[in-house]
Amino acid sequence: MKVRLIQNGLITEIDDIEEAAAPPVNGFYWIDATPFDLDVLQPLFGLHHLAVEDCIDEEEQRPKLQLYDDHYFLVINGIAFHNQDIFLREINVFLGTHAIITVTKQEAPEFSTMMALLRDKEINRPDTFLYYLVDQIVDRYFDVIEKIEDLIENLEEQILMNTRKSHLDQIIGLRSEILYARKMLVPQRDLIDALHKKELPLIRPTMRKYFGDILEDAAKIVESFETFRELIGNLREAYQSALAGRANDIMRVFTALTTIFMPLTIVTGIYGMNFDNMPELHSHYGYFVVLGIMAVIGLTMFLIFKRKEWL
Repeated sequence: MKVRLIQNGLITEIDDIEEAAAPPVNGFYWIDATPFDLDVLQPLFGLHHLAVEDCIDEEEQRPKLQLYDDHYFLVINGIAFHNQDIFLREINVFLGTHAIITVTKQEAPEFSTMMALLRDKEINRPDTFLYYLVDQIVDRYFDVIEKIEDLIENLEEQILMNTRKSHLDQIIGLRSEILYARKMLVPQRDLIDALHKKELPLIRPTMRKYFGDILEDAAKIVESFETFRELIGNLREAYQSALAGRANDIMRVFTALTTIFMPLTIVTGIYGMNFDNMPELHSHYGYFVVLGIMAVIGLTMFLIFKRKEWL
């Protein structure tokens, strides 16, 4: 657990957590904690037990905003994309009058950016900190969207050039990842909408309009994932069409080859009969003449099929 006193861009590390229980003369406290630290933080800051249970619960929480007497509890999801897998990181936030507590089960890269923003923007209030934190979380979704767009585009090119069975596995896997992320994006958009529109005593009216800008980005993200779902459906159709086209090409080649060999089979069948009254059987050059005729027939049919692009 790390306790920091934030005062207009100045960050001071605090060793005694009990010092953060009282409001500072200037600024606010940012407490970066893990679920294991809640045993200490809950009685010290009066955190609601239901919110604490949500932080400790191993099941994934949907984004939400819960209002309590002297603090708010928010669940926000950060995002990462690696090896065609989407990872959502749950970030729990307790917003109070003079302190903000962030509780995460794993390290959040947004916090590194927040350290620089605290100094550059000279943040001095918890609601301002919350705005920049949500803004950083939402911005990272656009990086993931760009990677998914590139992946879909490359996958489409591969399917059109050389369809493989592994492409179907990629399509199904990517579709499940997109549906999983989309399930969390809609309530996250609603959470940001509440921060923008609701009258919340712990968030100044002047700050609520800034959440409106984030709301527009959150709506674009939801629309992007809706588009991805449609594109994945198109990819699956393209995969099936490519397979059907490939099967048709193979059948067309087999049909053409069968057609070429059919008259040759007839010729060999005729001269394979053992009748005595067949003058051609006793011809000195008959064997070579028949082979020549068969070669001419096969080559002629091959050139005809090639010209009609059947081969």
